[in-house]
Amino acid sequence: MEEKSKVIFGNPVGKKAYKSAVKSKRKYVRKFGDDSNADYRISIRENPYIGASLGVKDVLLSDAKENAKENAKFDTEKGIIVGNIRMGFGHYRISMAMASAAKSMGYTPYWMDLNGYPQTTCTKVISAQNELYSLGSRLSKNPLFNKLVWEPMNYEGFRALSYNASDQKNAELMAPVYRNVPKEIPVIGTHVWPAQAAIHAGMKYVVNAIPDNWPMALHLSEGSVHTIQCRNSYMGYRILNGMNKDKVNQPMPADSLVYTGHYIDHELVSNLEADCLARMKRKADQKPMRFLLTIGGAGAQKEIFAAIIRHLIPYIKKKQAALYVNVGDYRNVWDSLISEIPEMKGISKEHFNDWDDTQAFAASALDPSNEVIGIHGFWHENIFEAVYCTNLLMRSCDVLVTKPSELAFYPVPKLFIKRVGKHEMWGAIHSAEVGDGTLECRDIPHTIQMLDLFLKEDLIFDDMCKNIMTNNSIGLYDGAYKVVELAMGLKQK
Repeated sequence: MEEKSKVIFGNPVGKKAYKSAVKSKRKYVRKFGDDSNADYRISIRENPYIGASLGVKDVLLSDAKENAKENAKFDTEKGIIVGNIRMGFGHYRISMAMASAAKSMGYTPYWMDLNGYPQTTCTKVISAQNELYSLGSRLSKNPLFNKLVWEPMNYEGFRALSYNASDQKNAELMAPVYRNVPKEIPVIGTHVWPAQAAIHAGMKYVVNAIPDNWPMALHLSEGSVHTIQCRNSYMGYRILNGMNKDKVNQPMPADSLVYTGHYIDHELVSNLEADCLARMKRKADQKPMRFLLTIGGAGAQKEIFAAIIRHLIPYIKKKQAALYVNVGDYRNVWDSLISEIPEMKGISKEHFNDWDDTQAFAASALDPSNEVIGIHGFWHENIFEAVYCTNLLMRSCDVLVTKPSELAFYPVPKLFIKRVGKHEMWGAIHSAEVGDGTLECRDIPHTIQMLDLFLKEDLIFDDMCKNIMTNNSIGLYDGAYKVVELAMGLKQK
C-alpha cells in the first residue's frame, strides 16, 4: 500500500509537496518529541458534565509512570468512539450530536479528545495548530489580512491535495493515543485528524464525519468512510474537484463517500415539531421574540454582536424581544460587552458557571406559560457546559444568530452574520436553499435589516418554521443517527 502522504485516492503527490510534508512532521518531532513507542494506558470514567444527559464516557490516558495499571475494559459489543479535538466549539458540538444519537440508539459513546492529552505529542501538535488558527481568526478582523491571507487559505489553501499530504504526515504523530483502544470498536472522527490518526493506528472501522460543505482535501482521511451533510458537496468530494488545480483527478471510490444529512442531537430532532409549533404560537400571540446569540472567544465579530444588542435593547425594554447571550467559556467577552453597552446592566440576568441554574432556565423557558423577558447571559468555565448550553437554549429560542459554521445545519430559524473564513459561506447558502436560515449578512446594516424583518413581520419566520418541519419529514436532520448506524454497520460487513 502506498504511503498516504505520497498517493491520495490514486493521485500521486508531487515530490515537492511530499518533501514539505516530511519536513512538517520533522519540525514537530524536533519541537515536541516522538512518542510512537509510548504505551499509554487507558482509564474510563463517566463524563462529569454531559455523562448523564448524553451517556458519554471519557477515555483518559495515563502517562508512562502509571503504565503498570491495566487498560480499562471497553464495551466492544455496544461501544463507539467519538474522536474529536477542541478547535473552536464546532467539532465538540458535532461530537455531542453523535454521542446523543448513539445513546438514543442503545450504544455507549466513548469520548476521545485528541487535544486533551497534554502528555502526548498528539495534543502538543494539535494545540500548536489550534493556536495558529485562532491567531488567524483574530487577525481576520483586519480587512487586508482577511482578503489576502485568511480567506484564500480557508478556501483554496485547505482545498489542495498537497495540504492533505502534510496533514497525513503529522497525523502519524497522533496515532499512539489509540494504541490500547480495541481495534474492533468503531470510530467516528468529527475532525479529520482523529480519523486519520485512527487509520494510522490500525483501527478497523472508521467514519470521517466531514463538517463543512465546501469540498476541501483538508477533510480527507483515506481508509475511512467519509460522510457529508449536504448533497451539493457530494460531487466535489467524489471527483476531488479543484484539489489539484485544473487537473482531472482519480475519483474517490463510491463506497468511501456517503450522504447522511445534518448531524443533529437526538434531543433536538425528537422535539423538533413541538418546538417549531411553540415558536409560531409565541409569534402569533405577540410574545417577546427570543434571539440566541452565540459568541466565540476570538472576538472577530464582537462589534457585530454589539450592534445587534444595541438595536434590540429598545425592543427588549418594550417586551417585544428577549435575548440569550452565550459567551461560551470566555467571561471577558461578556465583561467587554457590558462595559461597551452600559444599558445592558439593568435588564440583564447572569447565569454564570452554574450548570443546574442553566438547565433549570432552559427547561422553564420551554413552559408555554413562562414569558421570557430581558437579557440572559450565559458563561461556563467548563468547555462541555459552554458548548452544550447553546444546544439547551436552542429549543426555546425563536431565532439563532450565528456565523454560518456548524450551527448552520441546526433545525432552528437562523440569522447568519458575517462568516469567519470563506469556506463557511456555503453553510448559509445551503441553509437558505433548504429554507431554514437567512442569507449571509456580510455587514451590520444588512444584519439589522434582517432583525427588523423577524421582529416586524410573520412571513419569513413562519416560513422557516414550516420548512424545518417539512425538512424533518424527509430525514434532513437525521445525519447523526445515520453516521452511527454506518459506523456500527461496518462491523457487520
